[in-house]
Amino acid sequence: MGHQVALSFEDGVTKVVKVGDYETVLDAAYKARINIPADCRDGACGTCKAFCDSGTFDPGDFIDDAMTEDELEKGYLLTCQAVPESDMAIQIPATAESAKTSAATFTSTLQELDKHSETTISFTLDVEKREDLAFLPGQYVNIKVPGTDAERSYSFSSGPEVEGAAFMVRITPQGAMSEYLRDRAQVGDTVEFSGPYGSFFLREPKRPLLLLAGGTGLAPLLSILEKLAENPPSTPVHLIYGVTREADIVGLDWIRAYESKLPGFTWDYIASEEGTSAPHTGYVTQIIEPSHLNDGDVDVYLCGPPPMVNAVSKWLDSEGIEPANFYFERFAPKESTGGDAETGAPPSPEKVAAEGDTMTRTEAVSSMETGRLEFRKEDSFAHLDARMGLELAVTELMMGRLTEEQLHQFRRLAEATTHSVGAGTVSDPEEYVRTNEEFHEYLFMVSDNPALLESYRRLDVREQMAATFEEGTEIFARVAQDHVDVVAAFEANDKERAREVIMAHARDAKETMSTAIDAKEAGN
Repeated sequence: MGHQVALSFEDGVTKVVKVGDYETVLDAAYKARINIPADCRDGACGTCKAFCDSGTFDPGDFIDDAMTEDELEKGYLLTCQAVPESDMAIQIPATAESAKTSAATFTSTLQELDKHSETTISFTLDVEKREDLAFLPGQYVNIKVPGTDAERSYSFSSGPEVEGAAFMVRITPQGAMSEYLRDRAQVGDTVEFSGPYGSFFLREPKRPLLLLAGGTGLAPLLSILEKLAENPPSTPVHLIYGVTREADIVGLDWIRAYESKLPGFTWDYIASEEGTSAPHTGYVTQIIEPSHLNDGDVDVYLCGPPPMVNAVSKWLDSEGIEPANFYFERFAPKESTGGDAETGAPPSPEKVAAEGDTMTRTEAVSSMETGRLEFRKEDSFAHLDARMGLELAVTELMMGRLTEEQLHQFRRLAEATTHSVGAGTVSDPEEYVRTNEEFHEYLFMVSDNPALLESYRRLDVREQMAATFEEGTEIFARVAQDHVDVVAAFEANDKERAREVIMAHARDAKETMSTAIDAKEAGN
């Protein structure tokens, strides 16, 4: 019979393989021509160590040098030894490219097109070779906009077993996909896409679930609900759907359908503008009840724009609630869309007229970011190491290419990070997190390389810092000074010095994060 195992790689690519009874994950991957890093194949070296996000398995035989019992308890496994006992999702600490694989490309036909309101359109694709399209509920694909060179990221709103692949799109002024769907799309059009991607997907339900959606962030949560309805969990599931205005309220009939299909399912919705048909006015955090949080023993799935993710995270922290797991997906570009700060709904026509449409300049970069908010040191260190690798790459690209004006701005950003630290501690954590991100992101912003910028924005360093740093958090002595030293190296056109400081800064940052996490855990 066997099981389905989803292998999620560091670059966002997910590959699903069929693993037979008594077969190891590594053997099944090799049969599928996916070269997971491995060496001894005997449970002795640890090269193939990975993390189990969901599912159960027989760990097989291994020695402590390869993996400790403590690591096994935390969810780690050796792919050369692990035999699945259920469907699984596994994080592979390597890129898909290094494993000699890549995201699949699919051709489809536009089957249905539904214009729900002036702000939302949904569509369904009839996919060729549908049997080859395996994805996890909550994941997304990159869709080529017909008739253009543009590509946009959208989450499935349909479940993995549903024949048609369905999506929801928020319409933005002058957006490439928005313009196509609004003005040119016809049933029968050919549409190509690649994927699936993303680490935002349903894990095996072991406790109550709280699903939070902002605007068209409802899409992946509908996919999750469809999967849950196939095999209903014994734990309750509650959905809160937040929008800005009346025109954004769509999909209520889809949600209501799960009242009968999914036992224990409840839901509510809220609009931030007054005078809508929504039963509540305000933001999603205002209608989260203590019962939904289950004293922290809850898995939270949130899909919305960055301000919504940050707002919910801060609210949970202020309430003293640390969920067992907090999975999120930010579906909007990092720059402001001009829309609602929590729901991500589009701006009013008056605001667009007054301030212009900022979406048009940011849509050039694919905008899906996925992650998992928690306080494990291993995750923080992995993201800090990944940031270091990307910064070494962008240094190679940009050394000697910055203009005088750009160097001046780079130094200003570096010096700004020093203002909120002093005497070995962080005096203003919110300000430090903000200025730190602005500094680290700058070279990627001016590199004119969308792939590098997107890779950087997939990292969770800012979220880890925002959730962990507090007033008085100890900071490694040279962390802020490292920023200034990197700029000095660029000003001197000294690439080796810049590389040296960047690598030292990664060590300093990990030391600071380790101390902050220890302090956070000690205070909880």
